[in-house]
Amino acid sequence: MEPQVAELKQKIEDTLCPFGFEVYPFQVAWYNALLPATFHLPLPGPTLAFLVLSTPAMFDRALKPFLQSRHLQRLTDPVDQCVAYHLGRVRENLPELQIEVIADYEVHPNRRPKILAQTAAHVAGAAYYYQRKDVEADPWGDQHISGVCMHPRYGGWFAIRGVVLLPGIEVPGLPPTKPLDCVPKRADRITLLEGFNFHWRDWTYRDAVTPQERYSEEQKAYFSTPPAQRLAALGLAQPSEDPSSASPELPFTTLRPKKLHNLSRARGWLSPSVSPPASPGP
Repeated sequence: MEPQVAELKQKIEDTLCPFGFEVYPFQVAWYNALLPATFHLPLPGPTLAFLVLSTPAMFDRALKPFLQSRHLQRLTDPVDQCVAYHLGRVRENLPELQIEVIADYEVHPNRRPKILAQTAAHVAGAAYYYQRKDVEADPWGDQHISGVCMHPRYGGWFAIRGVVLLPGIEVPGLPPTKPLDCVPKRADRITLLEGFNFHWRDWTYRDAVTPQERYSEEQKAYFSTPPAQRLAALGLAQPSEDPSSASPELPFTTLRPKKLHNLSRARGWLSPSVSPPASPGP
């Protein structure tokens, strides 16, 4: 890894990793090469970017303290607010740099995603994006099958949270990192994709790779609880209605159309209409 990339990665990790996040560098060109032009990031190809994902530890290290703080605002998803808060700290801690942050849920006015998070995770080498075309002679006929990322250490027990872009910093010599193919067998890929598409509520698809760590029972219960009841489930009150108690505006979009939790969100927005190749390649 180039010294400049290693230094910036370390600085971002110092901000995020204590709170249960992981960071992976990539070039914008690797991402754009796999997608139709409508999904391209409008930056020069060698521009440095970092993929950010959350591990199971994020719930205790970041989300619960955030919910217990005075940062939470009404009418927006607490998890997305928490992630926005921590990604905003990256910008605050590197004031000398131009930094753009795109959260995984952000969309353009026409509802087109600003980032296809699973493709970004694949090209960054963070997680392997398994798609229908990765199954030879698949058995699904005319059914729509969405793809899903698997992490080599956490299986499906993680979430892609967004990307940090550094316009003006170009790293043409950065070598690509291919994601680890952690579900190499055809039968296991079929089981994974069927579990994700048809049985995602039972959580079992996440164990397609034996994880080093899973979501805790408390965390699973939180995400299985209707959003309006989630704070109460943790013994916390709803944030105040008093506008004077609201926290400052977060550094990027937090208000958006109602959505399902991250695992089902990926079944739609994160798969482009033209399916990209599974391997980023050099």
